[in-house]
Amino acid sequence: MTKAFDSVDQWLTVPEVAERLDVPLGKVRRYIEEHVLFSVRFDGVQKIPAHLIESGEPLPSLRGTILVLIDAGFDSETAVEWLYRVEDSIGRKPIDLLLEGRKSEVRRVAQSLAF
Repeated sequence: MTKAFDSVDQWLTVPEVAERLDVPLGKVRRYIEEHVLFSVRFDGVQKIPAHLIESGEPLPSLRGTILVLIDAGFDSETAVEWLYRVEDSIGRKPIDLLLEGRKSEVRRVAQSLAF
């Protein structure tokens, strides 16, 4: 596991996410493919940070933010890791701002990172 994810206090498996969202496993896998959610493999098991599920729904600002990062030249893995590292220009982890509903600020910074 990369240090970027040290702040994640609870991880869920794909079946656990399906149960929390009350959707089939295939839909959770589709959410991952479409960047609605993301997963990280630990010991061969796909895991999703629990805080990406809010009120029984995926965090709404995640997909657009990951797509902005991909458009800026990141691959999926580095985009996700960027969300969990302190970004100097905002002085915090972008995921913390997304969880507070401040997606515009995060996306503005993400767009400025295009290489």
